[in-house]
Amino acid sequence: MNRIKYKIGVLKFVLLTLLPLGGLGGFTSCVRQVENAQKVDKLPSIFPDYIDVTIPVDIAPMDFSMSDEKVECIDVIAKGSKGGEIHSQGEFADFDIDEWHELTRQNEGGDIIFTVCTYEGGKWIQYKDFKMYVSKYHLDDYGLTYRLIPPGYEVGGNIGIYQRDIHTFDEYAIIEETAVPGQCMNCHTANKCSADEFLIHLRGDKGGTMVQMNGKQSWLNTKTDSTKANCGYSYWHPSGKYIASSINSIHQLFFTGYESRIEVFDTMSDVLVIDTRNNELILDERLQTEDYETYPVFSADGKTLYYCTAKYCELPTEYEKAKYSLCSIPFDEKTGKFGAKVDTLLKAPQPPKGASIRVADNRNSISDQAPARPLGGSGGSFTYPRPSYDGKWLMYCVADYSNFPVNHKESDLWIMDLKTGTNRPLKEVNSNDSESFHNWSTDSHWFVFSSRRRDSMYNLAYIASIDDEGKVTKPFLLPQKNPRKFYDESFDSFNCPDFTKDKVDFDVRQGGRECMSNDRVQVTVR
Repeated sequence: MNRIKYKIGVLKFVLLTLLPLGGLGGFTSCVRQVENAQKVDKLPSIFPDYIDVTIPVDIAPMDFSMSDEKVECIDVIAKGSKGGEIHSQGEFADFDIDEWHELTRQNEGGDIIFTVCTYEGGKWIQYKDFKMYVSKYHLDDYGLTYRLIPPGYEVGGNIGIYQRDIHTFDEYAIIEETAVPGQCMNCHTANKCSADEFLIHLRGDKGGTMVQMNGKQSWLNTKTDSTKANCGYSYWHPSGKYIASSINSIHQLFFTGYESRIEVFDTMSDVLVIDTRNNELILDERLQTEDYETYPVFSADGKTLYYCTAKYCELPTEYEKAKYSLCSIPFDEKTGKFGAKVDTLLKAPQPPKGASIRVADNRNSISDQAPARPLGGSGGSFTYPRPSYDGKWLMYCVADYSNFPVNHKESDLWIMDLKTGTNRPLKEVNSNDSESFHNWSTDSHWFVFSSRRRDSMYNLAYIASIDDEGKVTKPFLLPQKNPRKFYDESFDSFNCPDFTKDKVDFDVRQGGRECMSNDRVQVTVR
């Protein structure tokens, strides 16, 4: 079932018995024959903006409403270019799920054309038709996982990790703060969208790492005498034998009278690998320096570890100097050892010692066809790499500085062609606000990301597709039933969205008991 919270002051109580019948207008009697509609030469202004988006077959109904709340009734006909037609009339476009799925199946590789009429002020208005394109690439994954979190900065609170069936509107809790009171649920990570190989980090006095493999849960204590903190940002090796993690000392810096509200930074961060077969940590001195190393991820074939690194600076006073390069190092699955050479794929410029700089907007200084090795003088900070599972692409964030792009309004998504080494910004999906937290579908033809483009406050989940040549489609907001009501009244941001092939089967009661018992498997160092 859907989980909907309500913002204070949004709930409206209507005493129907006190309203005159005429006062209900089209709201209660929105079953009208569209007659003598006045045609206008403009597209309808709808929320969400689903005009010209590309969707997969069997996605949840793409319900929408008019942006103008004064509209009394909306009438929508959705007609397929290859056949089929469905109709909706009411307060918003509310399509029957079975009819919608059948329409998308009929029109795979084709279009769905929408004719929108609105009733207001006693007359009908008909807008220009618009299209949605039905992709030839299927999205057969079960759904999305994500963390729902209010836009606050305290530890704990009403936080949870949820999963959503993207073919319906059904949402289920994986674990909520009520099961582990006072603990902050950090990043969750699946192995190539697997529901069987899954982990969750918890912070707090009961903190630890829950690793689930083949239905069995293990709670790990990942801090040792040789490491400075528990594991934070993690990523699975495709074999399931290893988990790459960073250990971070994370802090927050708050601003007043400044364009940014908050800066998140690490005063310490290193990279390591956990051997899941024996819970041993694999350390390498090149990944544990006085500089900052974070966001490790394995390549699709497991032979390379990508990570981000920045030169040491005095934090928080020199927070604008924290600019991260994107590096890689070979990894041998058989031996669990790293290769000899560290390769810098994207090199962040380093400001002169003692300098204090502020880069306003230099993202375009990175050439669309810039060589991948090195890429100096760009002014950017390259973070949160995510390789596609087919081995073709590496998607990452570019911000002015920092390793936490979600709080950076200028943060954009970029993509590297791993065969040619060329880089380009994803202009098709980037907005004037923050884009971050991107992840790939199992077949690597779809990706999901978080964006604050709607109101600069809440991260919402958007989905787009990419073809074999790297062409990316206009993203669409995660569908919801009565989407304007849902998104207007939701308290939560959608953080760290990721695809999952199947529904995650997690015993919340058992997990909560094990977490609160503080019974942990202590990892060792190889």
